[in-house]
Amino acid sequence: MSKHVHLAHKIKPFFNSSCTIFCSSFSSFRSRILRLNPFWIQLHYFIVLSVVGFLALKCSKPKTAPAFRPKDLDLFFTSVSATTVSSMATIEMEVFSNTQLVILTFLMFVGGEVFTSFLGLLFKASKSNIGEEDRVVSANPDSENSHTQIELGFYLNDPQILDENPNTSLESGIKSLGNVYLKHNSIRFLGHVVLCYLLIFHLGGSTLISLYILLVPSARQVLKQKGLQVQIFSVFTTVSTFTNCGFIPTNENMAVFNKNSGLLLLLIPLVLFGNTLYGPCLRLVIWVLEMVTKREEFGYLLKKYGELGYDHLLSSMNCLCLAATVFGFILVQFVLFCSLEWNSEALSGLNSYQKLVGSLFQVVNARHSGESVVDLSVISPAILVVFIVMM
Repeated sequence: MSKHVHLAHKIKPFFNSSCTIFCSSFSSFRSRILRLNPFWIQLHYFIVLSVVGFLALKCSKPKTAPAFRPKDLDLFFTSVSATTVSSMATIEMEVFSNTQLVILTFLMFVGGEVFTSFLGLLFKASKSNIGEEDRVVSANPDSENSHTQIELGFYLNDPQILDENPNTSLESGIKSLGNVYLKHNSIRFLGHVVLCYLLIFHLGGSTLISLYILLVPSARQVLKQKGLQVQIFSVFTTVSTFTNCGFIPTNENMAVFNKNSGLLLLLIPLVLFGNTLYGPCLRLVIWVLEMVTKREEFGYLLKKYGELGYDHLLSSMNCLCLAATVFGFILVQFVLFCSLEWNSEALSGLNSYQKLVGSLFQVVNARHSGESVVDLSVISPAILVVFIVMM
């Protein structure tokens, strides 16, 4: 027993020193990362994702193997396109197997604007972190006043605070300290809101699409003919539509579902709330949370939105103007499209209700994800010009 105790006493200093070195190295590495320019971080982020996506697509077998295997350049192009949610492709989507569709879904999700902005919030929260590792802990834990004064002294020695107010007093210092904590907590709360926003729309959208396909035989028959699983199709389409990528795991895009008006109506909100209406919707969510919870952090987000550096958090006036612009452009396109294409070949074979929903879906996607229920080659030149202007 004494030998084990003696051995433990020898190992303990080595273990403690190793932990200290590791923590110090990690802290130094983390501080260097946080000092990097966000541009270079984003550039490396998308490059690494594109390369990893390409390798994953290359290692997995396509649906058409061994008769046809896409070239490496085409796979890399598809990986970059999915990561940057540009929806350009040199390969028909039905070439990809279910495993490859899952890989593309992941690339679209982590490359989407809302998710990358969420990562930006995490980066910002790390830079402004005033957690336990940065706090000055009082030597006397029983003295609350001593702890407050030491923390206050730490922040009063901050050159930024002193530059802003050279005559910083104890009272103004306490106020500055409170503002720092409030801003830090507000950024953390905003990150939670954005994460919940992502989860709700993706889980809700994929669930509703799955239910629709299971309940509507015509939609279910399309997936059966193309060998697509309902769950994979639902998640893939939800992520692609929300991120405004525009990939659909069918060669005809959404044209094969042009008579499934319910499915099109489910996708329209995802197109808008993942793109131009994200800012207004985010502010509305924060306003509702502030009304319900009465938390000071939500009020700070609504009033001090400009100080947080989160581009999607807008003022109420900007949100109203943006929403009015979005719906105004949609209305103009919808009227023009219905006027010129109602009896055209593009909408042939559809009843009046299907034409209305199909037209609405088409004009909404013209400015956003690029999904289509009609053959663009048969659309009149005037409508094509309208789409170009709106894009």
